[in-house]
Amino acid sequence: MAVYVLVACCAIGVVAIAARFVKGADDTDPGGPTTGHAGAMISALFLLAFAIAIVVPWTTADAARLNTYAESQAVAEAYWAAAELPAPVAAQTQTALRDYVHLVRGPEWRLMAADGKLSSDGWTRLEGLRREVTALPARTDDAKDVRTTVLEHLKEISSARRQRAMDAATTPPGGLLVITVLTGIGVLLLPFLAGSRPRGLTLVPLALMAGLLAAGTYLTVDVSHVFDGALAVEPDAFTSLLAELQRINGAL
Repeated sequence: MAVYVLVACCAIGVVAIAARFVKGADDTDPGGPTTGHAGAMISALFLLAFAIAIVVPWTTADAARLNTYAESQAVAEAYWAAAELPAPVAAQTQTALRDYVHLVRGPEWRLMAADGKLSSDGWTRLEGLRREVTALPARTDDAKDVRTTVLEHLKEISSARRQRAMDAATTPPGGLLVITVLTGIGVLLLPFLAGSRPRGLTLVPLALMAGLLAAGTYLTVDVSHVFDGALAVEPDAFTSLLAELQRINGAL
């Protein structure tokens, strides 16, 4: 952050030097070329920062939403495969998978929304499942195949979970939000800084612009977290998965 501040100060210094030594006609008109040029550039910078601050979280949220369905599908496949394990491990594994889904769509989802991280309990449950399945004796080729299949699906769940952990912790760079806010303020206050004093009906479009700028700037903050805010990814995939697991129990 210090580097950005230093660069900005250097640029301001260049302007001060140019204003002192470059010869030309004085520009004191609020609607003159200096104000016009500065206004256009500040507006362009605001639009660029605003677009990035919206598009990046939107793309991240879409990818995170797809990943939740990939994780839920891996759980369903593991649930199917676990039915072929020897008793009583088959029922225990399926129960553990259902409990994992309840954990994810409940306490863990609230934790992701509040703190941007996953629960340690979820990792512990998956690791325990993998150890239990790995420790199962397999005396026939069919038993080995079943064990391998379940372990592969558990591996897929863990991989999708790691991606979800990355998504939960992902936010746009703080500097981007700062630039969006500062350039928005710059666009709003530029007429006053240039010496204009809007009065009467001219305040109406300015006030409308101010309201829209404030709403848009707040939107960039509101969508910055994947599992919270306007673009929050909901646990729909895991809610649907619970119903699917019930259907699988009926089909077995």
